[in-house]
Parts: sequence; C-alpha cells; structure tokens
Amino acid sequence: MTLPPAVERLIDLALDEDLGRGDATSEALVDAGARAGGAIVAKQALVLSGLDVAARVFERLECRATAQASDGDAVKKGALVMRVEGPARAVLGGERTALNFLQRLSGVATLTRAYADAVAGTGAKVADTRKTTPGWRWLEKRAVRHGGGSNHRADLASGILIKDNHVALYGVRGAVERARKTAAHSLRVEVEVTRIDQIDEALAARADVILLDNMTRDQITQSVAKIAKRAIVEVSGGVTLETIRSLAETGVDIISVGRLTHSAPAVDLSLELDGSG
Repeated sequence: MTLPPAVERLIDLALDEDLGRGDATSEALVDAGARAGGAIVAKQALVLSGLDVAARVFERLECRATAQASDGDAVKKGALVMRVEGPARAVLGGERTALNFLQRLSGVATLTRAYADAVAGTGAKVADTRKTTPGWRWLEKRAVRHGGGSNHRADLASGILIKDNHVALYGVRGAVERARKTAAHSLRVEVEVTRIDQIDEALAARADVILLDNMTRDQITQSVAKIAKRAIVEVSGGVTLETIRSLAETGVDIISVGRLTHSAPAVDLSLELDGSG
C-alpha cells in the first residue's frame, strides 16, 4: 500500500504516543515468543474508511493484517473487516492505535453516507470543509469520499473563497474583481454572501460560485431563483440531517457540512483475539 508521507508520520506519532515507552501489561503477562491472531469486528452497521492505515499500523509492528472488506463498503453489525496475526505483544500493542484510526475515519464515512443518502435524487452534492482534525485532513477528506461525499478545498491554495472578512475589506464586487485580476486563471472564484442584495454584486463581478451562508430556506429559494444558474450555488451554516433534504430541494448545487469532519462520532469496532497466529 502507498500512503502519503504525512500519513506515515502521523502513524509514527500515534505509535510513539501509545507504545513509545513500552507496554507494561503485555510485557508482564505475555511471553516474548507468543503469537496471536484475531479479527477486527464491526459492532454496529457502518461505512468503512481507513483499513489501509490500520493495516499499516500492524505492519509497522511486524504483524500481518488482511482486510476482509474495502473502504467505502457498508457493513453490518458483526461483520469481520480485518484479520490480524503476529507476535502477541505486537498485536496487542498496535490494537488501540489501529482502532483509533479505523473508528474515527469510519465514523466520518458513516456520517457522510447518511447525509449523502438524505439528498439522493435532488442533484445536490454534500461537501466537507476545512474544519478537520489537525494533521488528519488527507485522511478525513478521503473518508468523506468513501462515504459518498465531495471534497471542498484541500487547503488555502486549492481555490479562492472570499469570506466575510475579505468582504469587510473590499466589498463583494471589489473582492471578486480583485481576485479575478490577480489570481491564477485556473482557480475558480467563490464568494460568500449573507444577504440577498449582495448577489447582484457577485454576479456582476462574474463569481464562479456563490456561497449562501446561514440563510433561511426561504432566502435560499429566492437566491437560487435570482442567480438563475449564472453561478454554482453553495449553501452552508447549521446544516443537519433533519434539514439537509429540504435545503437540497431548493435547487442548490452544493451543501457544505462542517460536522462531517468536526463532529462525526467514532464508530464501534473491536479486535477480538481467537488464539490463532
């Protein structure tokens, strides 16, 4: 498997954090030459993400990890998702680190799938934001894709997003026009608006995307009609599973949801040893 260097460093950090000073329990109880095997099992229905990272954790400790499913798969409670075999101390030493990655990333994928399913058939895409765990962005944004969502900007260099503080400096039209003149032509220009009267300025300046931030459903409906497909329409702000379908039905193109990454609960997976290995 090939993981980005940043992810390899993250694995190093996580292993050092948990195992850097040794494993007092296993060293006291488990014979140095003992071997063990077992399976990582889903304790709830979930969508998988991070199998390769979990496997890499065990491989670093000279264990063999074999996935029994694929990232992006929706599995049922009780499903076996990975087999692990190797020195017993190593299997036990890598257990929590591997599960931390797998539970967190599968949590993001599982929540994203729920949001993606909620807008199915509307034409709207569910997208993430940059509200990610520091150091985990590549993994969390990939988990969003595994869940059926789309990625917004990967970093500040990936696109131009003129937000409220930029608008405070230059105004909507002034900021968009300034970006058009000075930025690389390959970057699309997106501008955030909080009022319907700002839309005319955004359109006049030829914004590629207009982000409707924290507007009511009625305001969004009016804004979509006003924009009339002259720009991509994105909405954000306080989106929940209960409200996203209604927002999607207004005709918007993208619904960005920060909670996909900043508030996704970890799913329940566990490593169950069976004595093999």
